[in-house]
Amino acid sequence: VNLIKWLQQQPSLEPHWLDSLATQAHALSEQIEYHILANHLFVNGKALVFAGSFLNGDRADSWLSKGLKILDEEIKEQFLADGAHFELSPMYHASLLWDICDLLNLATHSELPELNIRKNQWKHQIEQGLVWLRSLQHPDGGIAFFNDSAFGIAPTLLDIEAYALELGCRAPNDMPTATIAAVHQVESGYVAINFGDQCKALLNLAQVAPDYQPGHTHADTLSFELSLFGQRVFVNSGTSQYGEDAERQRQRSTAAHNTIEVNGENSSEVWAGFRVARRARTTVGKLEQTVDTVRISGSHDGYLRLPGKNLHVREWVAMAGELQVIDSVSGTFDQAVSRLFLHPDIRITQQGNTVTITLPGGQVAVATLEGATRINVVSSTWHPEFGKSVPNQCIVAEMSTDKLTTRITW
Repeated sequence: VNLIKWLQQQPSLEPHWLDSLATQAHALSEQIEYHILANHLFVNGKALVFAGSFLNGDRADSWLSKGLKILDEEIKEQFLADGAHFELSPMYHASLLWDICDLLNLATHSELPELNIRKNQWKHQIEQGLVWLRSLQHPDGGIAFFNDSAFGIAPTLLDIEAYALELGCRAPNDMPTATIAAVHQVESGYVAINFGDQCKALLNLAQVAPDYQPGHTHADTLSFELSLFGQRVFVNSGTSQYGEDAERQRQRSTAAHNTIEVNGENSSEVWAGFRVARRARTTVGKLEQTVDTVRISGSHDGYLRLPGKNLHVREWVAMAGELQVIDSVSGTFDQAVSRLFLHPDIRITQQGNTVTITLPGGQVAVATLEGATRINVVSSTWHPEFGKSVPNQCIVAEMSTDKLTTRITW
């Protein structure tokens, strides 16, 4: 696709350039990634559409037809009713949203009838996808780190919005303006709670998905992230690499996310580089909103496979200047641990069960943990980009009973 964009700008084209492009397009058409599916298959279809639109002849027509057939099927398959991409990674969602913008751009300028008849569908998908991505943004304009996500890979929301606007897309801003208000993206399973004053919590009540290709899944069920006054405070650990080594496994593990780990086990059995065996199934309660309070709960059965047949239930209660996270773990267990990873720019001091959190701008928040037998602040790492590991700190609380209440105030 990038090669075609470049060729389009050249005043003259050498025949061997086009021969090379045709050879590559033919090779792709014979090696479609049906064995991987998901975003791989989608971008295969996009590439064939670009090649088939740019080149002429029977083979080019067949690539265009094959690419459009893939895209017609995969857009319907891969995008949920709330606009989310079904791999539930904000990074891949943003990447594929840009891909659809490219397709709409191609349709607008090529004026091929096969593309023109799909323009309205592609435009609608972009607008829906933008609404979803806005809800999963932190106030700093960056994505949340759920599943495989990192900065610097996909275009930013700001870039996608600008591109979409040039293409005539008008995505409504559905984010509530009330002081305390929440948006529940029901089909994808995420909740955004807005407190006002650039304070926002993002909650993960999603399923492991898609069920047949969960390659970018982390064992992060019921994790959350929190920004205060435009600054990220609690962060999931991110993704700095792919592959199959121990570090890849650690970054996908429950222990690398803001949730509860029972007996040192993952909530979903992530393995190899892109595999998941037994996975947590999430049950989500109803989102309750009043004038001054938002309340939602969820549970997952990922630990029912353990000897204690454990069920993790987490409830979030949001009020002005306060977020409560209430965890309970049923059944017997040797150890249940809550982790809260802090952004590297955050400074903290601990006194007993109270942790004072100081933001770079001087604002202060306080986290009080009730129901912990031991609370430690340990050194850890955050992975905001591929190839990057940044030192940070983590609050580790060992549950003394079956219930832990974490109260964050600011």
